[in-house]
Amino acid sequence: MTIHIGAKEGEIAETVLMPGDPYRAKWAAETFLTDATLVNEVRGMLGFTGTWNGHRVTIQGSGMGMPSLSIYANELITNYGAKTLIRIGSCGGMQPHVGIRDIIIAMTATTITSPSSGIFREMNFAPCADLSLIHISEPTRL
Repeated sequence: MTIHIGAKEGEIAETVLMPGDPYRAKWAAETFLTDATLVNEVRGMLGFTGTWNGHRVTIQGSGMGMPSLSIYANELITNYGAKTLIRIGSCGGMQPHVGIRDIIIAMTATTITSPSSGIFREMNFAPCADLSLIHISEPTRL
């Protein structure tokens, strides 16, 4: 149990999906996971663990922005042994052909906001996901 995540040891899966909105975490867990169990509700930031297609998965809300997400990501990795964190949810975009409610699977993203520029100055840092994380081997109904 940590300051921001009240899950007990063993309640967090190695794969964690992270929407910003805790109610989106609840919706995703109820919609996509089998046997979803509430494992965190500290400060209203909901987290659930269940299975998806036989794989153990946690869906943990992260709040808005990089500072909040970094707190949850740090605790998930350091204290709970999470290995794969995947951000899910809404996002902004600048491509004219991308419409509202389009589904985007991105390998990388960047920002021009102050947290990133404060850390990396004039360099635009965009960490890249492993290609195997975005490969969909069978049709998935969302």
